[in-house]
Order: sequence, then structure tokens, then C-alpha cells
Amino acid sequence: MHTVSGGEVAGILVAVFWAILVSFLAVALARLAQTLRATTKLVADVTDQAVPLLADASTAVRSAQTQIERVDAIASDVQEVTSNASALSTTVASTFGGPLVKVAAFGYGVRRALGGRKEDAPERARSNVIVGRTVPGARRGKRTRGKKD
Repeated sequence: MHTVSGGEVAGILVAVFWAILVSFLAVALARLAQTLRATTKLVADVTDQAVPLLADASTAVRSAQTQIERVDAIASDVQEVTSNASALSTTVASTFGGPLVKVAAFGYGVRRALGGRKEDAPERARSNVIVGRTVPGARRGKRTRGKKD
């Protein structure tokens, strides 16, 4: 029989160790390849779903930008109309305000003057005649039927 020397035992141990190490590395590489395949598939799926979503988001952003531009145009038009209305109001007030106040004051003065003449009229002109009798104006509302003074 052949005796096994220490170098041969060491060689066998090293060979077994390398075989186990290569097996572990092969399993690890197989799992890494499987993980990379799954990751590649996941990235492809996400890309397939993300591209239409990004296109929709881009369309929505463009639409919102168009609406904002329209609102901005409307706001500037409203501001212009407001300033024009303010200028028109100021013009009308300065053009007609003074003369209208003068006409109103003149009308008030005329009414007051005409009303003042009635108050200055003699008492007999303001009297009422009731059943053949003259009653002064101050007693008009106080007289009732059937009562004698």
C-alpha cells in the first residue's frame, strides 16, 4: 500500500478547499445574475410606465402654463379697464360735478325764495272758509264737526 505523505494530504485539503470556494462563488454569481435580471426587468417596467406618465405631466404643465398666460392677460386687461374707469370717473366728476352742484344750489335757492313768499303772505289769504265762517290757518287741523268755539 501506498502511504500518504503530508504534502499529499495538504494538496488534497487545498483542492477540497478550492472546490468548496468555487462552488460558493458559482452559487453567489448565479444569484447575482438572477438579481441583475430581475433589476433589469423592473427598470424596464418602470420605464414603460414612467414615459407615458411623464408625457401626461408635460402636457398638463403646458396646459397650466397656457391658462396662466390667459389669466395674466385677463388681469392686465382688468387693470387697464379699472384705470380707464377711474380716469373717466375723475373726468365726469370734474366736468359735471361743479356745474351740477351750482344748478342744485340755484334750484334750492329758487324753491326757498318761492316758499318764502308764501310764508310772508297775509294771514287772511291762508285762511279756510268753513260753512260760511273764516278760520285762521293755525286752527285748521284742530276743528272737528259738531263743536262750536
